[in-house]
Amino acid sequence: MSLRRRTLLRMSAVAGAATALHWGGATGTATAAPFAGAVPGLGAPASSVRPKFRWWWPDALVDTAEIAREIRAIAEGGFGGVEIAAVTHSMTEQLDTVRYGWGTAAWRAAIEAALREAKKRDVEVDLTIGPAWPAAVPSITPDDKAAAKELAHGFAVVTAGSTYDGPLPAAPAPEEEGVIEQRLLTVQSVRVSAGSSPEAEPVRLDQATVTDVTDRVAGCRITWSAPADGATWLLVAYWERGSGQRPEGRDHTTPLSYVVDHFSDAGTRAVTDFWERHILTPSIRGLLRETGGALFEDSIEMETEATLWTPALPAEFERRRGYALLPYLAAFMERHEDHVFSFEPTLDKAVRRDVMEVITELYVEHHLLPLQKWAHTLGLKLRIQPYGLETDAIYKSALLDITEGESLGFKNLDDFRCLAGGRDMGGKRIVSNEAGATAGGAYATTWADTLKKLVTQYAAGVNQAVFHGFAYADAPGAQWPGFAAFSPYSGAAGYGEAWGPRQPTWRHTRSIADQLARVQAVLQTGVNKVDVGVLRQKGYAGSGLGAPWFSGDGVPVGWTHTFLSPRLLDLPSAKVHGGRFAPDGLALKALVVDGDIMAGREHTLELGVAEKLLSYAKAGLRVILVGDWSDARVPGRARPGDDERLRRLLAELGTLKTVHTVADRPDIPEAIAALGLRRDVEYAQSSMLLHTHRASDEADWFYFANDAVSKKGSTGSRITHDVTLTPHVKGAVPHRLDPWTGEVAPIALYTRTDDGRIRLTVDLEPGAVTVVVLARPARDLPRRHATATQADSIRLRDGARPEVRAAAAGSYTTTLDDGRTVETTIGAVPEPVALTSWTLTVDDWRPGASATETAHERHVVELAALTPWSKIPGLEDVSGVGRYRATLELGAEWSARHGAYLHLGGVCDTFHVRVNGKELPPVDQLTRVADLGSRLRRGTNTIEVEVASPLLNRLRVTRPTVFGAAKRQDYGLLGPVRIVPYGVGTVRV
Repeated sequence: MSLRRRTLLRMSAVAGAATALHWGGATGTATAAPFAGAVPGLGAPASSVRPKFRWWWPDALVDTAEIAREIRAIAEGGFGGVEIAAVTHSMTEQLDTVRYGWGTAAWRAAIEAALREAKKRDVEVDLTIGPAWPAAVPSITPDDKAAAKELAHGFAVVTAGSTYDGPLPAAPAPEEEGVIEQRLLTVQSVRVSAGSSPEAEPVRLDQATVTDVTDRVAGCRITWSAPADGATWLLVAYWERGSGQRPEGRDHTTPLSYVVDHFSDAGTRAVTDFWERHILTPSIRGLLRETGGALFEDSIEMETEATLWTPALPAEFERRRGYALLPYLAAFMERHEDHVFSFEPTLDKAVRRDVMEVITELYVEHHLLPLQKWAHTLGLKLRIQPYGLETDAIYKSALLDITEGESLGFKNLDDFRCLAGGRDMGGKRIVSNEAGATAGGAYATTWADTLKKLVTQYAAGVNQAVFHGFAYADAPGAQWPGFAAFSPYSGAAGYGEAWGPRQPTWRHTRSIADQLARVQAVLQTGVNKVDVGVLRQKGYAGSGLGAPWFSGDGVPVGWTHTFLSPRLLDLPSAKVHGGRFAPDGLALKALVVDGDIMAGREHTLELGVAEKLLSYAKAGLRVILVGDWSDARVPGRARPGDDERLRRLLAELGTLKTVHTVADRPDIPEAIAALGLRRDVEYAQSSMLLHTHRASDEADWFYFANDAVSKKGSTGSRITHDVTLTPHVKGAVPHRLDPWTGEVAPIALYTRTDDGRIRLTVDLEPGAVTVVVLARPARDLPRRHATATQADSIRLRDGARPEVRAAAAGSYTTTLDDGRTVETTIGAVPEPVALTSWTLTVDDWRPGASATETAHERHVVELAALTPWSKIPGLEDVSGVGRYRATLELGAEWSARHGAYLHLGGVCDTFHVRVNGKELPPVDQLTRVADLGSRLRRGTNTIEVEVASPLLNRLRVTRPTVFGAAKRQDYGLLGPVRIVPYGVGTVRV
């Protein structure tokens, strides 16, 4: 490596201002080719399908002019919406919440300013339901009826034959401030089981001895005598009280906000009443209707030191489950999320399951549905992350306007498929994703790594990204490059990235946003089509547990699956026609029933579910039973005869021709063969290819992605697979959509099988995606297409003329669909050229005069070989924008029948490319390969690559206490960079 420093100039400018190196930013990006009008449903992506940002505010300490600037930046960056959230985890100073708290006059003014500017810029605005999360308001105290509740307990040990005469056993004092009152629910006596003791964890109890002794209470005392049976007894007092939970972060309001009871009308009404009285001015109401956003609630992170509770639970439990709850209270009592008592495992499990079933129903009936109905009166949708408790998130996803998961908390793609199953059965459109959050990744998160994760999540049902996040510019105590909600976090680099103009990469983000918008537009078109449904006895989301056989073995050969919970079978879509379940939506070919994966695969099933399975199978739906279900039992606490009836139903189910039982999960292919099932998309074994399929009356849409991050530390490899697709539109022909450019072109090389399916090749570099659209042919398409070619590739030039490409001279045979062969001759092709010598000009971003100002220092370096900035003397700690310039000489052998590919090799992070002074259409930021077409010419050609980096390397040295422990990142154009020419020849059809 040879380096020579030429010049060093010092400049200073406010972050985001133009510099001498500015080109290819949000306003200078070449406009991508629009969607082809010949393919139905493809048009320029609307703002409603564009990705969004979580927009973090330091409560209401914001400037309306700055709000307008940030909305404009977000719109110009290609994003279609924001979610305004009061998040202050990084702040070292407490705000004046009287003046600037959530819900104050300042908050209302800021919200109105955001809505007014958003209306001008066609940006949707979502509003979080309260300050931070969970839902909370300042109009209640922990003792109020509407506040979140817990059930605490205390106990006294009473030896056999002795009498307890004293104060009621007290629960440990609440750890949260503001909890003053507590109400006695009941007092019970219970015998400690033999072999256990009051000091055991948990204490085992004899449920048959549970006795209500509340009538022995006099004032605050109780007198009770234990039987003289030689055993140890407990006298247990249960106390209802507020949990005292407050929303995340520093104080947001004066008075303090407290989390509401999510399982009662009172809790939800406290939220809506506060909004009606304190936030929804006539102006805000009108603007909300015009901007059409959503009300958002984060995951259900209810935190109690005792047991999660709502006062109506005992009565509602008995009404819904058919037996009294109080005799079984001990089974689900907790202290810091650990169970403190136990009866016996089967009973414990049954009671705990029944409690959470009722909690699901109370949440839906008293929180989700009323809140959604109220949001609709405002012209808003409701978007919720419906997980966080052991409740039926799949069912909640079927009811919600928009259900949302998260890239940080979800463990794998099946977690998203759980939400998608509910969405699709409920006839909803969107699975949203809190995208881009990386633990410890503040100012180090690259767009490349973010996209690699996101492209796979799109294949699992996600079709909206809400990036985590975009930070308001400034706040008290903030340091360069400005306020960020989660960094620093506990003194170190936080999670989530503060995207926006403060980042060097922002100049390239428009092309990324456009690509995501095109993908999301496709994935919000028509309805999701899936091969197999997997019935889950419990509808949890976020568990990380996959489908039997299909997750591990079925996906790699093209099978798609989704998850259903029992409640989904009560929806109007849960019907069978033509052997398909939910025929107007998912059109599942089969249901798979395994043991309860959340309980060691126990063979439990609700009676109603078994009855429905029997009716579905009789109507022609294929059912795969996994395991021997002769020991089946109903979940929860069974009534007499329930287990026997369940076994009879399952035995009858097993006799039907549409049902196949296998011994265990690895035997599922046996059932697939026996039932004659065939997937919509078929390909040979692939550990990297993922896809999803959507269909409308006019077209089928197949999204394919190369999963470059399926294995930890894996960079993936190129995949080239023959794929067979099943169209729903008669006579459809394949088109390919390039999400980066928006170009849609007919596919020139494919075969049609005897049964009408289409076989073609999917060729993807790591992280790359493509969309194959099967639609009726346009009138100007040639009558013939290729079924094979010896050339490197074949395409329809200008949508009509077939031409082949090859990297070497020769005669290439192309076979047409009518069986004819055509020879195409390609003349001499120049050899590939490595570009090694570059002039690098770096705009070095540094802290300026304030937390929001950026100073710029210019460096110019001659490179004889590409190397990361971190290895170049003087640039080791630089973050910013680098402009690489190289020249390429082409001799007389270059002609109009030549083109070339530009392979950039490694790049960190984002980039744009210019050739001979003209910017290329957006280049795939993950494959980093550009088709230069005819842009090169004889003589001298100039190749320019602008690369933008994250800010970590500079922050490591300017804020070492927060970022100093992080490893330097390798920024810049890393290469190797090659020009690979090809020859072009027309196929005479």
